[in-house]
Amino acid sequence: MKAVEAPKGLIQKGKASFYSRKFNGRKTTSGERVNPNVFSAAHKTLPFNTLVEVTNLHNNRSVIVRINDRGPFIKGRIIDLSRAAAKSLGIVSRGIANVKVRVVGARDFLTAAPNVLTYGNTAELLSLAGPVNQQ
Repeated sequence: MKAVEAPKGLIQKGKASFYSRKFNGRKTTSGERVNPNVFSAAHKTLPFNTLVEVTNLHNNRSVIVRINDRGPFIKGRIIDLSRAAAKSLGIVSRGIANVKVRVVGARDFLTAAPNVLTYGNTAELLSLAGPVNQQ
């Protein structure tokens, strides 16, 4: 069976929110635990382990997150972010923000390590310790 992969470059615009502290440690739909310090997110339809770039349209800050949960389930919202991602985007104080979400890639054998994503047998590393840009 071939793994489903989202089309690279797919773009959505809408509102982003982030997980409240009450979800810390709870299981996501993928079976992982919610970790506020990891750059992850919930999306209604994108396959798990899809990497997306999220850009705050108010301040142009961007981060890359990995989809590991389903949601958000509030009308008009397209992505729920971890607290670390929301903080880097500058949306914690506002609670929600208008964002652009762009699929940047996914791999069948994506494995997660603390603050780093690695692709199976390749030498490619993607550090998620900070934002893509901060203007």
